[in-house]
Amino acid sequence: MATQSPAARPANPRFSSGPCAKPPTFTLDALKDAALGRSHRAALGKAKLKQAIDDTRAVLGVPDDYRIGIVPASDTGAMEMAMWSLLGERPAEMLAWESFGAGWVTDVVKQLKLDAVVRTAEYGEIVDFAEVDFDKDVVFTWNGTTSGVRLPNGDSIPADRAGLTICDATSAAFAVDLPWSKLDVVTFSWQKVLGGEAAHGMLILSPRAVERLESYTPAWPLPKIFRLTKGGKLIEGVFKGETINTPSMLAVEDYLVALDWAKSVGGLAGLIARADANTAVIERLVAENDWIDFLAADPAIRSNTSVCLKFTDARIKDGAAFAKAVAKRLDAEGVAFDIGAYRDAPPGLRIWCGATVETADLEALVPWLVWAFEAEMDAQLADA
Repeated sequence: MATQSPAARPANPRFSSGPCAKPPTFTLDALKDAALGRSHRAALGKAKLKQAIDDTRAVLGVPDDYRIGIVPASDTGAMEMAMWSLLGERPAEMLAWESFGAGWVTDVVKQLKLDAVVRTAEYGEIVDFAEVDFDKDVVFTWNGTTSGVRLPNGDSIPADRAGLTICDATSAAFAVDLPWSKLDVVTFSWQKVLGGEAAHGMLILSPRAVERLESYTPAWPLPKIFRLTKGGKLIEGVFKGETINTPSMLAVEDYLVALDWAKSVGGLAGLIARADANTAVIERLVAENDWIDFLAADPAIRSNTSVCLKFTDARIKDGAAFAKAVAKRLDAEGVAFDIGAYRDAPPGLRIWCGATVETADLEALVPWLVWAFEAEMDAQLADA
């Protein structure tokens, strides 16, 4: 029988996996210094864009000799720019264990038409990195946002690799300590771990990636929005705040505010600790209830941001319908928004546990998850 609905509610029911919750101290008044109505090419605009780059480097610990650029079209734009500009110089391997990684496979194999080795794993699993040939260019996501699976570390990536590693880190940046020496290209968007606004992407390049850009010209034409070199040299301005196209200065200000908040909670270490504490709340839920489990069976590869769950009760006849009904109940109660599994993923729930979510809100959510499961189970058994 379903229990009575809990009395306590999350103060912030926003557990979406993107765009994610704003930092808990956020207010619209924090954006009052945005360079609205000003050219992004004016001194003020360029200074704010440069500050966003510098603060990103400081919080993430990006090496001084890596370039950081703000590019259009969110993480997707950054990844497309990297793949279209860098791939084709040598053979490639594409690694995918969820929908976004599969999307990069489609782009490379069907659009760029490269004869790449493709390695895939089912949702909840990860490819075996020990089998990957890193003398080829290797493209992968660090954290599978739609599968709740992440790469546990960079130990399998050799330091003396001949190929480039191109890493979509959009749900990992600011939530894990990325091993920069093992990564040649890293991309992410503002809308994930720091809860920034969408539409802007970050492109981080190692010296090896820059060398490739300056020594290799792809066989295919590059749209203007993808071009990172001119006359065989890197367009350095892109990595100093001179963006390729017009950015939203309101979104830039929002990102600066989020970076300031990140520094206030202890920088990268503080952000990781907050995400880990949030994930621990869900771990306790799973440990105490036999009707729910992680989509990723192996704890070593479980995400600490996009936490994906599945219902395991044998009485459930239609897993997709059941999961949608549970998510709908929680939404209707105003205690959890947007926590249904991604449309291409197995049925279940996906709860964002990144640093901008307060642990107390997840603790308040847990009794509601139990309530919603029991209520929906009662309803479906009554209809049987």
